[in-house]
Amino acid sequence: MNFTSETKVKDIALADPSARHVLEDARVDYCCGGGESLQEACVHAGVDGQEILKQLRENSQHVNPSDANWTASPLSDLTAHIKSEHHKYVREAILRINPMLEKVKAKHGEHHPELAEIETSFHAAGREMIMHMQKEEQILFPYIEALDRAANGKGILEPPFFQTVKNPIHAMMKEHEAAGDLVRQICKASAEYAAPADACTSYKALLQELHQFELDLHQHVHLENNILFPRAVELEGEVV
Repeated sequence: MNFTSETKVKDIALADPSARHVLEDARVDYCCGGGESLQEACVHAGVDGQEILKQLRENSQHVNPSDANWTASPLSDLTAHIKSEHHKYVREAILRINPMLEKVKAKHGEHHPELAEIETSFHAAGREMIMHMQKEEQILFPYIEALDRAANGKGILEPPFFQTVKNPIHAMMKEHEAAGDLVRQICKASAEYAAPADACTSYKALLQELHQFELDLHQHVHLENNILFPRAVELEGEVV
């Protein structure tokens, strides 16, 4: 794909999965803010749009074949991937990070009051994500998987209580925005996960874990907002 400053960032991430690494490094939002042009997203991120465009074009010449492209895979494969990779990661990360936060705050909280803010935001993000994933696994994903089966002549689609897949998708996207806002607060409070001069090994490890949590959330939301949800809406229109 020939990227320009007017190309939507979600289209860049979809056309070249490896481009997400460039966007992440520049802190350009390609998931919740994926509908913006590259230039608009770069302005919001406070980075040089032309420089990012140059990096994207250079990066497209070295595409990593291990980057999965889910735009053509069966939707049931994609929901299974999201559950096994991202939902599993989130649950494990919450259990791992919470005690780390408590330990680091107890030791460094007096000199780093931002740790209390980070802890509050992370607890809220964790609660948000746990409830969000439960709704996906119990309500939305089963319907999408049923859509997939019906489209392949492997079952009869029962009318959902939510009338159309657009309704739970709208709710899920709102929850993505809320979780994204909380993670951005953590990023800001931690000075983009920069370890202070007096940080011990546990403190540094905590910041690395929090950064990884943000990166995973971006990929998780990208797969749903930019691939799974639009394809589900399109498939429902064909099947129903």
